[in-house]
Amino acid sequence: MVEDALKLRTQLPRPDVTPEDVARILSEHFGLSGALTELGSQQDRNYRIDTDEARFVLKICQAAYDLQELQAQNAALLHLARQAGSVRASQVVRALDGNDIVDVTVRGEAYRVRLLTYLDGVPLTRRKYLAAETVAALGDIAGRLAVALRDFDHPGLDRELQWDLRHAAPVALHLLAAMTDEGLKKRIAEAMVGAMRRLQPLTADLRIQAIHHDVTDDNVVGQPDAAGRPIPDGVIDFGDILKGWLVAELAVTCASLLHHADGDPLFILPAVRAFHAVCPLEESELKALWPLIVARAAVLVASSEQQLTIDPDNAYVQGNAAHEREIFDVAVSVPPALMQHAILRAVGAAPEATTPVVGEGLLIEIEPAGVRQIDLSILSPLLPEERWQHGGLPTSLLQTAAHAIGMASTRYGEYRLTESALRASVPTPTFALHVDLCLPTGTMVRAPFAGRIEWHAERMALNGGAGVLHLSGLEPPEDTDETVAAGMPIGVVVEAGHGLGLMRVQLCREPGLMPPLFVPAHQADAWRVLCPSPSGILGFDCDAQTPHSTELLDRRQQHFARPQKNYYRTPPQIERGWKEHLFDVEGRVYLDMVNNVTILGHGHPRLAAAVGRQWSLLNTNSRFHYASVAEFSERLAALAPDDLDTVFLVNSGSEANDLALRLAWAFSGQRNVVSLLEAYHGWTVASDAVSTSIADNPQALSTRPDWVHAVVAPNTYRGPFRGSDTTDNYVRSVATKLRELEDEGQGLAGFICEPVYGNAGGIPLPKGYLDAVYAMVRQRGGVCIADEVQVGYGRLGDYFWGFEEQGVVPDIITIAKGMGNGHPLGAVITRREIADALEKEGYFFSSAGGSPVSSVVGQTVLDLIEEEKLQENARVVGGYLKTRLEALEQRFPLVGAVHGMGLYLGVEFVRDRETLEPATEETAAICDRLLQLGVIMQPTGDHLNVLKIKPPLCLSRESADFFADMLTRVLEEGW
Repeated sequence: MVEDALKLRTQLPRPDVTPEDVARILSEHFGLSGALTELGSQQDRNYRIDTDEARFVLKICQAAYDLQELQAQNAALLHLARQAGSVRASQVVRALDGNDIVDVTVRGEAYRVRLLTYLDGVPLTRRKYLAAETVAALGDIAGRLAVALRDFDHPGLDRELQWDLRHAAPVALHLLAAMTDEGLKKRIAEAMVGAMRRLQPLTADLRIQAIHHDVTDDNVVGQPDAAGRPIPDGVIDFGDILKGWLVAELAVTCASLLHHADGDPLFILPAVRAFHAVCPLEESELKALWPLIVARAAVLVASSEQQLTIDPDNAYVQGNAAHEREIFDVAVSVPPALMQHAILRAVGAAPEATTPVVGEGLLIEIEPAGVRQIDLSILSPLLPEERWQHGGLPTSLLQTAAHAIGMASTRYGEYRLTESALRASVPTPTFALHVDLCLPTGTMVRAPFAGRIEWHAERMALNGGAGVLHLSGLEPPEDTDETVAAGMPIGVVVEAGHGLGLMRVQLCREPGLMPPLFVPAHQADAWRVLCPSPSGILGFDCDAQTPHSTELLDRRQQHFARPQKNYYRTPPQIERGWKEHLFDVEGRVYLDMVNNVTILGHGHPRLAAAVGRQWSLLNTNSRFHYASVAEFSERLAALAPDDLDTVFLVNSGSEANDLALRLAWAFSGQRNVVSLLEAYHGWTVASDAVSTSIADNPQALSTRPDWVHAVVAPNTYRGPFRGSDTTDNYVRSVATKLRELEDEGQGLAGFICEPVYGNAGGIPLPKGYLDAVYAMVRQRGGVCIADEVQVGYGRLGDYFWGFEEQGVVPDIITIAKGMGNGHPLGAVITRREIADALEKEGYFFSSAGGSPVSSVVGQTVLDLIEEEKLQENARVVGGYLKTRLEALEQRFPLVGAVHGMGLYLGVEFVRDRETLEPATEETAAICDRLLQLGVIMQPTGDHLNVLKIKPPLCLSRESADFFADMLTRVLEEGW
């Protein structure tokens, strides 16, 4: 029964106080005046006051609030202020008469008023996405506040409050009585009954102390970290402070997080870990946490429904109603037992292992060794190319295997490729909690343990002491009793065709729960406990091998040299690719927007077949005579301008640029090379020497050899000269450098640059730049090297070669990356006389560069670029994607510019569009958030503030839309 005072409290409207009333109260009682801004509240009125000297908050409540309750709030603020290093909180401001609580009357209604200092900081309110760092910080601040209030006491803490989770059941019952939405009313009632059933045995062990009881996203403020993510460090609104269950402090915090969770209740776990780290909870409290979260969610929704009937114009309640409904929906979306295990595991309190379910044999008539298990994992040889997408494939493969050997099964605990989904922003359920078997029709199935049989349509459930065994595909014997003993027949396998039947087996420890067949990878450990493997009743090991990605990464770092970095701090283990998609071992599919190496896309069957055939015939080196090296060289020469007719085949872009520099030295007889700042050309000694990108080498500018002469990069966006009409300024910088060399009596070997400024995200060079620079270089006997490794080979869409955009012809072209689609292959294309100049230094040889396999790879890639019209796709889809990205410039100040063309694009993030301060940390955080949403993207550029967009050229319009949609979402919701 709800106390009368508590009933009255739930029915109170907000004080009827206007801004004019507030101005009068401030002047009369506090001697203050200033600009007023109303702040939201469920049942109070709160106003921010901006004076010339400071900011304050005036809090107005109904006189029905007991004076001691308000005194307790003020006393708690004073208590916190006295503790060094405590949580930031407001301070109490006394009225002119010295009181800290003032009674006022407005139009005959009595109210109580308090003035507090305003707590500055970034709020979390209305911020849809919260990073794990922010979630953990919220849990940490709730825990630290609980610790700080542990020794606080006050008579006003013993109060009747509708939000006190000790009274959640009677409060909800009272609120539900007034609800008109019968469907919602029923859901809330069922949720409360379930929560109270789990909570009731635990309440005697729950510790009681002073708690804030409202540390939510609405009631904290913080400071942005380096990446712009808000990190809470201050708490406001002590209006719900009371003496209650300690664990309720965390329950309220976690409940508030659920509308940020994108439907995933495990989103709260960083907050749980952080709270527990500073304020350790006991086992009974950890087990009570999720039922309390459900209760809080139910009371929130019911209270808002009632408040809107009392105060329909309350914008604060209206604004919160939708996300409170979302909180409730997420809270009731999973079994409480699942969340209990997830919470215990998150803080290291879960049992190390659970007891497997064993019993009599389910299928005693079959020989376990005669069951063939089919592989549906990411690495399955049964799922080549895109076959995994075909509906009904697992059943078909199961039947095929059974036809061959008699019996077949799938595997429990397998991350199935057949359940993967392309372009999904959340992990799809891929982890199998069941086993399917294909058995001879009429195979007898027996009860592995004693229990009661229930039929739900075509599904049988055997409820016993070990849990519930769910079976489908059976026909019960005519004389089967409802209650059976272990070993008794309970059904026979039904005919599904060709003398075989299909049976599904699934265990569940939770009575009354119909478990899912598949769950997302991050929920797998918790679901394993609820739905254990049926191996113990099937009589054979049906479990798939568990991936150990963390241990594998440790092994990599132990033996793989540290300078060879990997993407991401916690990288997914990628083991498969198809077109523009990458698959990790848990079945998550990522859109690959960075892989300019695989120009055709991943897993191309034509290329795989061509390589396999050539390997089976011959693979040696180019000093032998065979057809493919001649054919491929001829074809490359035909793609270049007429005078460039001679080809070297190498194994990488670094080797290609290294060789190009050697050719320049040999042909010119000189050593000096002019290159651009912020450029990257490779890792060999020579190619690294002309690489000046400080992102790749922080010491690049101070460690160049004396033969390298770097000039300012013609970056028309953030360089010293900006805009399209800056050609003369940038050409002048090259001319100055060349004159300096002449004045010193030094000759020139050549000039190297990307014809499109790739390292900065594909910024085109100013019009006429290369024409002018090439002329000056050639006038001094130097050669002009076009590094097409990143930007060439059709990627730009309108042009096959980047230098075509500038209307020039280089003396040497270097290419690699995409020309081998991941196979180590590069090339240098030049004039015969330049190539011949190298002979005075001896002959040249690259082991893998011109091998039969490499030559076949190169020719097949060119065939497929042409046949599949990939250059045209780069033009059309790249142009469409650029238009979508350019639209973001109009919406988000962080987007400074969109560079590039075709499928070589760059999005540059800046903190200020005037100063162009690079948003380096934000870009890294955006890439991490994109990974969560299923997109592979990495920062680039000297300031690591550019998204360099260079996907496989087969990128579809659907995938371009997915990328643009996900980037838009990150910019809208935060990172």
